[in-house]
Amino acid sequence: MGAQPPLRILFLTGFMGAGKTSVGRALAARLGWRFVDLDERVEQQAGRRITEIFRDSGEAEFRSAEIAAVHELLQQQATAHATVAALGGGTLTQPQNAERLRQAGGILVFLDAPLEVLRQRCQPMASLRPLFGDEAAFQKLYESRLADYRRASLRVNTANRTPEEVAAEIAMALNLNPTDEIYRR
Repeated sequence: MGAQPPLRILFLTGFMGAGKTSVGRALAARLGWRFVDLDERVEQQAGRRITEIFRDSGEAEFRSAEIAAVHELLQQQATAHATVAALGGGTLTQPQNAERLRQAGGILVFLDAPLEVLRQRCQPMASLRPLFGDEAAFQKLYESRLADYRRASLRVNTANRTPEEVAAEIAMALNLNPTDEIYRR
């Protein structure tokens, strides 16, 4: 029985407003890992903002671009430094994404907060969130994704906490030490 290889990638999932990007940046900085935001990657590859993709081409086109971004991320991971990856809120709704992430051998962390906290966080930038919707639609979308989020290995509540506090909890829960040189290779 050999030693388990070191963790090379950590995926942050959760609903819009959960703090995936801000916690991901804080966690990557804390550990000395690289950070990848999947939504930003989709925008870079498409040459336009997510809201424009939804408006001009629809959600199906966005999900297709997201699948390609996940595939590329995982292909690059074989030769990249250890990575914290912030997934889009709906990334796991695509079965091929969920399967690829599972096969990648990383750890999936569910960032969560009460629905009202998530809604309050999203309200100021609602126009940039194509699936924000009204209160009932917001709740329905959250509930439709909850089972996918709950498949994560770790759930962390982000309500009333700074990204740095959440990052510290994740690092401690997963026993990730920023001084471990093995993760920097």
